[in-house]
Amino acid sequence: MADKDKSTNVMRQLKIDKLVINCCVGESGDRLTRAAKVLEQLTDKKPVYSKARYTVRSFGIRRNEKISVHVTVRGFKAQEILDRALKVKEYELKKVNFCDTGCFGFGINEHIDLGLKYDPSTGIFGMDFFVILIRPGYRVSRRKCKPAKVGRGHKVTKQDSMNWFQQKYEGIIL
Repeated sequence: MADKDKSTNVMRQLKIDKLVINCCVGESGDRLTRAAKVLEQLTDKKPVYSKARYTVRSFGIRRNEKISVHVTVRGFKAQEILDRALKVKEYELKKVNFCDTGCFGFGINEHIDLGLKYDPSTGIFGMDFFVILIRPGYRVSRRKCKPAKVGRGHKVTKQDSMNWFQQKYEGIIL
């Protein structure tokens, strides 16, 4: 039983828990609402506004001023959007894009590369994509009744997420 390959175990397979798309404009007002409209077109979900944590005079932002929008997508829709975003990046990511907890993120410069129509009144926005990978059984740490810790051997590592990206998308890590 010990000589069995771990990759055939169903509980060791990785899947996308969620995809977080962030579009930081750096100012409140009309540009921020247009960025929210772009995210809503892309995901068919209502985006959430994020506030600045503190005042930065050189950037011209004040504390608690709305400066960005983000949306969380799960399930099949997350895979579909991730496919389109990785196609823009030509399935190439850097090693520094992957973090130690098994997540990875990257950014694109123009939202029109994702297949959305260009609207002159809206403009062009860049956005950041962040993917959280999990294994089956992670619910034990989040459930209300009898929560438990996920074991060290079951947590997703940086190498696991890099291997998943290379196998699933035939991606290249630079």
